[in-house]
Amino acid sequence: MILLRDCFAVAVPASAGTISGGAKAAPASETAGRRFDLLRGVDILIDGKRIAKIAPIIEAPEGATVIDASRHVVLPGLVNTHHHFYQTLTRNLPAVQDAKLFDWLVYLYEIWKYLDPEAVYWSSMLAMAELAKTGCTLTTDHHYLYPTGFGGDIPSLQFHAAADIGLRFAPTRGSMSRSKKDGGLPPDTTVQDEDAILAHSEETLRRFHDPAPDAMRKVALAPCSPFSVSERLMVASAALARRYGARIHTHLAETSDEDDYCVQVYGRRPLEVMRDCDFVGPDVWYAHGIFFNDGELDFLAETGTGVAHCPSSNMRLGSGICRVREMLERGVPVGLGVDGSASNDSSDMLGEARQALLLQRVKYGSAGLTAGEAMHIATAGGARILGFEEAGEIAEGRLADIALFDVMKLEYAGALSDPLAALLFSGYNHGVDHLIVNGRQVVRHGLLVRADEEMIRRNALSACERMYKKAGIL
Repeated sequence: MILLRDCFAVAVPASAGTISGGAKAAPASETAGRRFDLLRGVDILIDGKRIAKIAPIIEAPEGATVIDASRHVVLPGLVNTHHHFYQTLTRNLPAVQDAKLFDWLVYLYEIWKYLDPEAVYWSSMLAMAELAKTGCTLTTDHHYLYPTGFGGDIPSLQFHAAADIGLRFAPTRGSMSRSKKDGGLPPDTTVQDEDAILAHSEETLRRFHDPAPDAMRKVALAPCSPFSVSERLMVASAALARRYGARIHTHLAETSDEDDYCVQVYGRRPLEVMRDCDFVGPDVWYAHGIFFNDGELDFLAETGTGVAHCPSSNMRLGSGICRVREMLERGVPVGLGVDGSASNDSSDMLGEARQALLLQRVKYGSAGLTAGEAMHIATAGGARILGFEEAGEIAEGRLADIALFDVMKLEYAGALSDPLAALLFSGYNHGVDHLIVNGRQVVRHGLLVRADEEMIRRNALSACERMYKKAGIL
């Protein structure tokens, strides 16, 4: 058991009403509000993997770990709905610091084709360590690159890393089948035969997908994009995932170049291609979704198809601004994603929520996105998109995935009239003080509990240098 004692502020679902022991959720200010209310000075008891009780005073059970939370804003764990872990090894490369997406991809594929099992494991450890240390309790990953002669099973390596860090993990088995010889972007050695993709996708679902609502691991299927696979693979992947009750994912409407490609090759816009492939619905989410038109936004809302918003990557590559404000007004499911660390170039979840808030204001004005809406996208919104209905909220009976941020620090002085919004408007150090996943501590006083951070750094750097040497850029 874990007891969070005397929490300074707890973000609970808006209109949560009375909590155990008579505590009442006081509405947050309008700045933070619309999605969360705040509780002050309450205790939270975690029993096993769930939140057992929230009340003003809870007697500590014998043997319980007690955490003084009087300095902390307590949030539902943040949820990352789009990433490419292996890209942590190719950050900040001078040759593509100013490149557009397609040029950026063509250059980096010539490095990524040298991925090996050590690189996949340590890049996954690095990405999840960064995510955990910035408040993320649940993440996906979109690994679509399977080099010829790789010599290991990529999902196995990634699930091993997730267990070693302690995160709830719902990755995708990604895929590419169209290389340069087929008119695609990647080298021939980074794509696979479509029958091989489907066979390994089914094996991955059988081995790792847990449909339980409190699962620590799920699997989705994710053909990379309309320009890297055939329509046949899109159709077959969607059907296979649905046979196993799994979700499906892809990149879509990220750039104007993608729009042009789909019109030229398929004679249709990207979303029309997805519709014809039965790649739409409440079990589907797309990464980016910048270039949807009005009718397409309405279609996403009607079908319950989700979007992973990746503001830092979209700004970094100059791709454009996702119409999140209009998506939310229509009822489109929206989550938050850090995207690959070669286009971000970090895995900072709290920082990404801040970017989401600010970028919408660039497009829509000062009320383009409230702090409460940004936090909702980063928590419950993402949890729903990934199929975890019992995560993303702090409430009795919900999964004990909780992030504690210390706000009694210099950078928050003067900002605590609205503690929830302070995390987005005022902080510059996005590190979490404590992180609890499935009722177990993953970060304690800012440090990983189960993994050696220096070992992760050294091994990730070694894997990075090995790839660079093979690619001839060191």
